[in-house]
Amino acid sequence: MDTESLRQADERVRLRHLDRLVMMSDGVFAIALTLSAVELHPEMEAGKTLFQVWAMPLAVYFMSFLLIAAVWVAHRRNLAHLHSVDTPTTWLNLLLLSMIGLLPVVVRFFLVNIDDASRAGMVAYAIVLSATYFALALTWGYPALVANHTPSVSRRRAWAWLAEYVFVALLFAALALYAVGMMWIVWPVGIAAVLLRITSLRLGRAA
Repeated sequence: MDTESLRQADERVRLRHLDRLVMMSDGVFAIALTLSAVELHPEMEAGKTLFQVWAMPLAVYFMSFLLIAAVWVAHRRNLAHLHSVDTPTTWLNLLLLSMIGLLPVVVRFFLVNIDDASRAGMVAYAIVLSATYFALALTWGYPALVANHTPSVSRRRAWAWLAEYVFVALLFAALALYAVGMMWIVWPVGIAAVLLRITSLRLGRAA
């Protein structure tokens, strides 16, 4: 087999790996979005108006859908620039997908227990969202800045997107810390998040 044939064979394998990653990811996101609708559980009780019956289930649905869609938009952008896939990239992507699958359940738990004095729902919600965006940051940071799998993206832009994802992760981390009463660390985490956001905006403009 000549050099050109080997190159074409390697290119086909590379594209198959990338296509499988994209299909797997879109499938999990689609299932998670479907689960948002499955979580619609209106409780029919005597004396309740139609609004009272459907308000909470619809809030759960739209909040879940919005959060999952926001992560999917960012993830789609990442994959659009991914030139090839290796084992660490695959496992980091699976880590992110495992978080996505939890979102509909966590959002429902948060909204159903929103008046709970223990703030258990808020803590669970904030922790899972923070972990989701940290996982999103890893799925971008490793292939873009370590493995060099995104040759079409400049280093500045790659850092800008990474800072954007970590900014959101830190915001939810600050919310979790606030919910458990660790006020002494909420402000430093919040300030770090704001600084990261400023950095991401500046890097994005300069890219």
